[in-house]
Amino acid sequence: MNSLKRNYELALEALEELKLELAPEDIQPDVAERPPVQLAPAPLNQILDEFGTLPREALFLGAAYDGLPILLNLNDPTPGPILIAGDQGSGKTAFLKTIAQAIPLTHKSKDVQFGVITDHPDEWKGLEEIKNCMGIFPTYHNDADSFILSLADWAHNNRWEKRFALLLIDNLETMMGMNEEVQQNLRWLLLRGPNRRVWTFTTLNAGRTKKVLPWLDAFRTRLFGAVKNARDTESILPTRDAALHLLEPGLEFILNENRKWIKFWIPPVSPSP
Repeated sequence: MNSLKRNYELALEALEELKLELAPEDIQPDVAERPPVQLAPAPLNQILDEFGTLPREALFLGAAYDGLPILLNLNDPTPGPILIAGDQGSGKTAFLKTIAQAIPLTHKSKDVQFGVITDHPDEWKGLEEIKNCMGIFPTYHNDADSFILSLADWAHNNRWEKRFALLLIDNLETMMGMNEEVQQNLRWLLLRGPNRRVWTFTTLNAGRTKKVLPWLDAFRTRLFGAVKNARDTESILPTRDAALHLLEPGLEFILNENRKWIKFWIPPVSPSP
């Protein structure tokens, strides 16, 4: 994820802007001088308030232990689609819900919208009320097929658009059951979407990696939650020193940046927006 450094610079920019708005006595020491950040799973809205106004192009993903937010620069297609892998119960769905619930707190609906494809729509109950939400689509329903097709069509023809669209797929494996036309359009979105203002985030059960091997090359950026059996991720981990078994399930994730692992956490999601 070579552009993550630039995204950290976005975070630093946001913090510098926040410093300008504060009185001198309110300004905290530089990050290097701060004591280690303790695990503090505060609510999402509180965390975002603490970070202050984020850059318009930044998508909030989580909070690192150095006190900075983990951000995706929506204007930079370099990272490509995002794969979130982990064991069942590692918090993959919670991760997607964190992204979804953060969007209305940081972006207007005319700027960023999202749609969800899931095997378990009940887990997303209430989020369809968010103005930024284009819909919650059950994998087994024709509406999910139509959504992917319409999103690909929009991406083909959005040359003058300024809006970003997020496709959140909870379980990549279920896409294998869709018809050939839908799969071809999904592949195109994975390969070309970020260049056309469409970003795809999808989860994957680490133990089911072999079922989707032909699709994994499309994901240059891979985030990981807790995985007990290291063999489950041998084919998708860039290095073998990730220690995924030590991550707190439902809370902690890691990503690899410049051959270094960066651990971060996601704020608890609300049962409804």
